[in-house]
Amino acid sequence: MVVDESKVDHRFLYYQLLACRRQIKSLSTGAAQQNLSGAQIKQFVLPYPRRSEQSVVADFLWQLDRRIDLLRQTNATLESIAQALFKSWFIDFDPVRAKAEGREPEGMDAATAALFPAEFEESALGLIPKGWRLGTVRDACSIFDSRRIPLSGKQRTEKKGIYPYYGAAALMDYVDEFIFDGVYLLLGEDGSVTNADGTPITQYVWGKFWVNNHAHVLQGANGICTEHLMLALRGIDFTPYVTGAVQAKLNQGNLFRIPLLMPTEMVSRAFGIAVRAFYDKVRANSEQAKSLVELRDTLLPRLISGKLRLPEARAQVEEVLA
Repeated sequence: MVVDESKVDHRFLYYQLLACRRQIKSLSTGAAQQNLSGAQIKQFVLPYPRRSEQSVVADFLWQLDRRIDLLRQTNATLESIAQALFKSWFIDFDPVRAKAEGREPEGMDAATAALFPAEFEESALGLIPKGWRLGTVRDACSIFDSRRIPLSGKQRTEKKGIYPYYGAAALMDYVDEFIFDGVYLLLGEDGSVTNADGTPITQYVWGKFWVNNHAHVLQGANGICTEHLMLALRGIDFTPYVTGAVQAKLNQGNLFRIPLLMPTEMVSRAFGIAVRAFYDKVRANSEQAKSLVELRDTLLPRLISGKLRLPEARAQVEEVLA
C-alpha cells in the first residue's frame, strides 16, 4: 500500500487501521489462514479530518507509544543491570577474587565488601567462596502450590474481572477474584516448562492475581529474595529435571533437588538490598506502561473519529503520569 502523504499522514492511517481492527477481522476470510483482499480493503469507510489535524492527532498518539516503548526499554536495561550484578557476585565471584588478590572490590562500599571472604574452597561445583555452600532450590524458596486453583475457560468467562489469571508460561485471562497478593516467581510445571536452551520459563509477577495448577508459585526464603531466586534459576539448565515424553513436566520433587549455590545470609541480604531499587522501578514502570496502553486503546477510536479533542486526551495522560 502506498500512502499519498499530501492527503494522509501515514501515522494517522496506521492508527485508523488499529482502531478498525475488529472491522478488518470481520472481513477476513479463510479458516486456517485468514486473508484480506484488495477489494475488501476498499470497502473500509474511514473518516479523514484535514491533513493538519491528522498530523496533530498522529503526533500525540505516536509520542504516547514512544513513552510506552521507553518504559519497556528502561525495564530491559534495569533487568540487565541486575543480571550483571548477580553474575559478578555469584558466578564470577568478582568481590572474592579481588580480595584474594589484595584489591578492594569495585562498585560497593567497605561494609558490603567486608561480607565477602578472601579465599575459595572446593565443592561439588568446583571452587566457591569460603563459607558458602552448595544447597538446593528447596533451601532457597517457599512454595505455594497448594493454594492454586484451576479454572476452566467457561468458569473464567463467568468470572471476568480485573485480576490477572496466569498459566504455565503466560497471562491467560482476567478474573474477578484473586488468590495471591505480593511479589512471586512462577515456573512452568507442565506443558511449557523450558526455553529452547533448557532454562526455565519464568514469570515475575506482583499485586493481586490468580494462578492455575500448571505453574509453580515461589518466593525467596532464608535470606534470599525472590529476585535473587529468579536470577539464579534463569541461568540453570533444567533439562535433566524435566520428565514426560508427550508433555514436559517439572514436578515439585525434581524442582527441589536442583543444585543452587547458597551464599552466607548476610551476602544474600546485601544483594537483596542492592537489587531492590531496580525491581521497585521495574514494577512501577510496568504498571505505568500497562495504564498507558489501556488509556491509548480507550482514546484511540475517539480521537480518530473526532469525538474526543486533544486537550482532554492530554489531560487524561497527565493523570496517569502524575
